[in-house]
Amino acid sequence: MTLLLARSLVAMFAAISLIHLYWALGGRWAVLAVVPQVPVRQGDALRPAFDPSGWLTLLVALGLLLIAALVCLRVGLLAPPVTHRALQWVISAIALLMFARAIGESNLVGFFKEFKDSTFAKLDTWVYSPLCVVLGAGLLAVAWA
Repeated sequence: MTLLLARSLVAMFAAISLIHLYWALGGRWAVLAVVPQVPVRQGDALRPAFDPSGWLTLLVALGLLLIAALVCLRVGLLAPPVTHRALQWVISAIALLMFARAIGESNLVGFFKEFKDSTFAKLDTWVYSPLCVVLGAGLLAVAWA
């Protein structure tokens, strides 16, 4: 069961990493749906809350790939499993970050965000934040199995 969960986590983190790599290299698909949007002061128009740089997006892609590699190490997908407590705690800390992302910072992202009228906000409520909860729970299960 843990091996199936680990493979699923690795596949999800790798896929999300590849999407971020696509964006880092200049891809435009779904850009408006993945960056929080805020209203312009005058009128109902929306604008992105920030403009993610290619380098920062590449760093996120590498971080996601690193998480997939840590899961591989923990369960032994590519080599004998690593059972060291430090790896358990690192994966657990990442899981807590996933839960924190799902909860949000109270303004633009997470279940408790204040601005809920953009495409991103709707997707965040129904897709991104629940996915973070599932990924976090899966990471905890892999870390302590």
